[in-house]
Amino acid sequence: MLNLKTALAACVVALPFAVSSAEAAAPACEIDRPVVLAGLDWDSNAFHNSVASFIMKHGYGCETDAIPGSTIPLLNGMARGDIDVTMEMWSDNVRDALAEGLAKKQFVDLGTNFPDATQAWYVPKYLVEGDDAPAKGLKSVADLPKFKEVFADPEEPEKGRFYNCIAGWSCEIINTKKLNAYGLTEHFVNFRPGTGAALSAAIESNIRRKKPILFYYWGPTWVMGKVGDDLIQLEEPAFNEEIWEQLSNEPDPTKVTEAVAYPASATDVFVNSEFHAQAPKMVEFLTKYTTTSNDVSKALAFMQDTGGTTDDAAIEFLKTNTELWTGWVPADVAERVNAALEQQ
Repeated sequence: MLNLKTALAACVVALPFAVSSAEAAAPACEIDRPVVLAGLDWDSNAFHNSVASFIMKHGYGCETDAIPGSTIPLLNGMARGDIDVTMEMWSDNVRDALAEGLAKKQFVDLGTNFPDATQAWYVPKYLVEGDDAPAKGLKSVADLPKFKEVFADPEEPEKGRFYNCIAGWSCEIINTKKLNAYGLTEHFVNFRPGTGAALSAAIESNIRRKKPILFYYWGPTWVMGKVGDDLIQLEEPAFNEEIWEQLSNEPDPTKVTEAVAYPASATDVFVNSEFHAQAPKMVEFLTKYTTTSNDVSKALAFMQDTGGTTDDAAIEFLKTNTELWTGWVPADVAERVNAALEQQ
């Protein structure tokens, strides 16, 4: 009889633990509908959406959805409350709209996702490093005229070739002004690729074959994820807001006499105010969510190499960066996410 009572007591004691485990395995979402993310139309944002969605689903018990579109329409959607979360807001590009929404308390800035988005002019390291490097001593844009023969243009071999941004993009216009300001137009052909694919193919192909190339590029991108470690960023005069504004606002490139480096860009995570009030646990997670441009570039390179989706890249990222993302969430959430990753 004593053994039976002991066994029953053990069962009674064990039951609460069984319930607690079940509750831990299936948490209740803080809101009674899917979390809606801004489906901005570029891969790095889609990657962040996939990472956040995986954690929200498996760590917080929430389903997610995304509304596709471009920045301003989706920003307006967040202001109306149609969108809960924007994972990659390029704040410098929409300052006025953000200032208005923040003043009206329509959304909340949770802080920086990644602080180091880059735009710059690059050359491969193999051109400048080593005693026999053909462009040894090349460090800055001011040095370029001395090395124009290294970058000889196939059609105008007396000049070097500078691979500009895609024709018609704002970065192409800025770089054209910089070429004038730096006195490089008589030394370099301003080569404008017609598409992003043409530019990325030229960069990857030349670097793979260890050929000379001078080019503009930006990150995070899969290109920087694949070849970024093999590049040297050319020095430019330090960013100066007044000079930058003059350069940006002058419509005639030939009249630009001063230029500076591109400004450092950061992207932030934003949520609408209603979501901020209703989902404090997820807000805490999203506030701690922080990556680097290199993290994102590596994820995009993984997609490029494997043909995978942003969901595939998110799983790979979570599996290989455990120490990083577990700092974003409580231990029980991390445990559930890790358990889900083991099933992938």
